[in-house]
Amino acid sequence: MASQYDLIIIGSGPGGYVAAIRASQLGLKTAIVEKESLGGICLNWGCIPTKALLKSAQVFQYINHAKDYGITVGNAEADFGAVIKRSRDVANGMSKGVNFLMKKNKIDIIEGAGRVKPGKKVEVEKDGKKTEYTATSIIIATGGRARQLPNVPIDGQKVIEYRKAMSLEKQPKSLLVIGSGAIGVEFAYVYASMGTKVTIVEFMPNVVPVEDEDISKELAKQYKKMGIEIHLNSSVEKVDTSGAGCVSTVKTPSGEIKIETDIVLSAAGVVANIENIGLEETGIKVEKGKITTDDFYQTNVPGYYAIGDVTKGQALAHVASAEGIICVEKIAGQPHVHPLNYNNIPGCTYCTPEIASVGYTEKAAKEAGYEIKVGKFPFSASGKAKAAGTPEGFVKVIFDAKYGEWLGAHMIGTNVTEMIAEVVVARNLETTGHEIVKSVHPHPTMSEAIMEAAAAAYGEVIHL
Repeated sequence: MASQYDLIIIGSGPGGYVAAIRASQLGLKTAIVEKESLGGICLNWGCIPTKALLKSAQVFQYINHAKDYGITVGNAEADFGAVIKRSRDVANGMSKGVNFLMKKNKIDIIEGAGRVKPGKKVEVEKDGKKTEYTATSIIIATGGRARQLPNVPIDGQKVIEYRKAMSLEKQPKSLLVIGSGAIGVEFAYVYASMGTKVTIVEFMPNVVPVEDEDISKELAKQYKKMGIEIHLNSSVEKVDTSGAGCVSTVKTPSGEIKIETDIVLSAAGVVANIENIGLEETGIKVEKGKITTDDFYQTNVPGYYAIGDVTKGQALAHVASAEGIICVEKIAGQPHVHPLNYNNIPGCTYCTPEIASVGYTEKAAKEAGYEIKVGKFPFSASGKAKAAGTPEGFVKVIFDAKYGEWLGAHMIGTNVTEMIAEVVVARNLETTGHEIVKSVHPHPTMSEAIMEAAAAAYGEVIHL
């Protein structure tokens, strides 16, 4: 293995490994440093294995509601251990796939913990042995980890984070989830659907607080139907783990309450992995827990770059991948490299019903000074959704009243995460509301709801 490279990337998550492949395509001699498993958190402990868990939960729900489809089946039981094993097998398969891609693209894999050093050097430590490598350019893509609340320490047994939540030995009878972002609501669905009594505690006034308020209210309604208990404007003050389970002291608008559960899942967001990677020694600037960069991910120290969760953009796998490609293309001197438009990044939450959104919420559009047209189309009026037995949810679209610019779209329902890309592409092409209304959508599909919602914004809706 060489010690001199055109590019060394620290971290092999969806930012790092994608950047490495693009760099190789552009002729850069590239190495990637990884201390754990190729693919990072996303492939091994995040995006992919959680979707496997969610699919098992959905299948279990389908079986339990088979009568709704005219099918009679015997009593179904969730084999929790087998569900967890399937999730891990899927993740392991994906990690092997990244290993194949590294070899295919002639990218050197350096195992160990990477640390940037002055003079465009990377020190890698494995089993107590330190090896130094040099590169013309270095990308930091070390990702993030679960945020620890100061008053709720994670012990890995009774108070857990997402990694442990997808590898528990046995299913808890009761679970308290702190936080209702994507991680919190996805695990809430998985466990509740398999019979665990789930309680969500959210500090903000709505669940999934980054979403449009109409979406938040609909998800809360569906979760309450499932039997999930939700406390909004509330906080977990402390967790007593001295007994057999957990006793959480929860501060709510109506006073302090105690909630007893087997397990507490802390899902209060992520923090960047920027400690002990040599930033101070190298002089790389950090602000509010994130590495500062320009529009092309160059740090304040020439030759050092940063992408993904360690920077200020949205902490999403597809954002990290896009940043990695832009960063590498700029390093390689490609012409016409454009900065990423962070206002056109889709967000997806894979609970049931799914949530997908992009652009301005209705509230944010008004606050930005736009005069807006809003259209909504419920899936209860969709032939495909009714036939599929999934009429819950809706599509909501927001347009600028003056020019017809598509400001935002917000969806909740089955398979909406597969539908949001239409909006992202349309907004990228500066498509107007009228152009969406006049674009023929196939019938019967869930995607018709986008066209119908756009038509509703302009008073032209047909099926509502």
